[in-house]
Amino acid sequence: MFEQLKRLGADTAIYGISTILARLLNFALVPLYANILTTSEFGIVANVYSYIGFIIIFYSFGMESSYFRYASAKEIGSDKDNFSTPFLSVAIVSGLFSLLMLFFAEPLTSVFQIDAGLSRIILYTSGILFFDAAVMIPYASLRLQRKAKFFAGTKIFNILLTVILNIITVYYLRWGIEGIFISNLAASFCTFLFLIPVTLRQIEFSFHPGLMKELLKFGLPIVPVGVSGILLQLVDRPILKMLMDDSAVGIYQANYRLGIFMALITGMFEFAWRPFFLSHAKDPEAKILFSRVMTYYLLLCSFIFLLLSFFLEDVIRYKFFGKKYILPPEYWPGLEIVPFVLLSYIFMGIGTNLNAGIQIEKKTKYLFPTSLSGSVTKIALTFLLVPIFGIMGAAYATLAGYIMVEVTLFFVVQKFYFIEYEYVRIGKLALSVAVAFAVVTMFDLNVIMKTALFLLWIGGLVMIGFFTVSELNRVKRLFWKST
Repeated sequence: MFEQLKRLGADTAIYGISTILARLLNFALVPLYANILTTSEFGIVANVYSYIGFIIIFYSFGMESSYFRYASAKEIGSDKDNFSTPFLSVAIVSGLFSLLMLFFAEPLTSVFQIDAGLSRIILYTSGILFFDAAVMIPYASLRLQRKAKFFAGTKIFNILLTVILNIITVYYLRWGIEGIFISNLAASFCTFLFLIPVTLRQIEFSFHPGLMKELLKFGLPIVPVGVSGILLQLVDRPILKMLMDDSAVGIYQANYRLGIFMALITGMFEFAWRPFFLSHAKDPEAKILFSRVMTYYLLLCSFIFLLLSFFLEDVIRYKFFGKKYILPPEYWPGLEIVPFVLLSYIFMGIGTNLNAGIQIEKKTKYLFPTSLSGSVTKIALTFLLVPIFGIMGAAYATLAGYIMVEVTLFFVVQKFYFIEYEYVRIGKLALSVAVAFAVVTMFDLNVIMKTALFLLWIGGLVMIGFFTVSELNRVKRLFWKST
């Protein structure tokens, strides 16, 4: 089992390094935007990107997940069939949708909740959506072939180019929010060009009708799941705009982005997890392996959650070089949402782990009702809580929505793919995190005291018996080997 986990860890590390670098580069744009754009302009950008996240679901219509399922199993058609059929279908559908957006750009401004004078943003958005959809299958093929390094390199290239172009257009040329979308479009186009060789090596310009039928049968039920899932992630921005204003959306978005480090963990885990569980689905001890993965995932997330909860606000309030903050003071009222954002990402990762049973047993039809339960919960609570608690109400609703999804998903998956998780260990971990977080929340501790409490928490895990004897022995051997 350890070797299998080591393999997952190696792939996760490669995806993780690229994801960390990419997300950190992307995060570098937050202080750039916050120190140049007004909170209202930041809110407009956040709102439009929430719509982009929603629309891309229809551009891909479940083909990425379908590709993973059938290209890995090789049940129907050749390798080129399994690449070409989903790739060409996505390219054709995406092209048609983007053409419609080009023709109806001005009327669509009201749908995107922006002024008619910003219709050019719709034009840029149509291009971003097309090129981002067109690279989904090539990227999926790289993951399935375990070409993690090449995958990582192209992702870093995309974000690095985006950041450089943003610095030029937003900081130097002062093109405002248009510069942001132009930069994204240019980077997406360049990535598309960069992946053309990957596409040409695998494509033949033909459809496999039998395969296409199975791809749609598997993938289309995922579309409403994707819609529901993206609503769970992003619907709070348009609702905040309706109930409050662009400024509130900007403050909320800037602080939501501070959850980047937990998003990194869940993101890199998801990239490595799907190929991993599909390749080990038929192993005799697969369920034991998946259970241990859940425990280790939660351990890592607990470490990151407390680290950020303890020290992030101190970093945000620090004036670097005596001149600039990461976020200017007008954004600080939103700092209180960060722990709830971090917890939401943790629950998202739990869902990623639970999703293995759905994929292995081809029970994708169950994903929609579980995802819908979360999105409905979030939408209802956002409308209910925002008038009372402001942007904190949106944070409460987000966490409640994710909890609802994972609880319902857990009970559904356990019925047809039962896994005996390490509940005692997970319970000990959760209790220790709750106690440590409560202490740092109730008392005004300085950085030294927070550091001592954090180290005490780590030692406490050993004292309460969270780690097994074999795990402690392995850590000791690694320690002695390194010394």
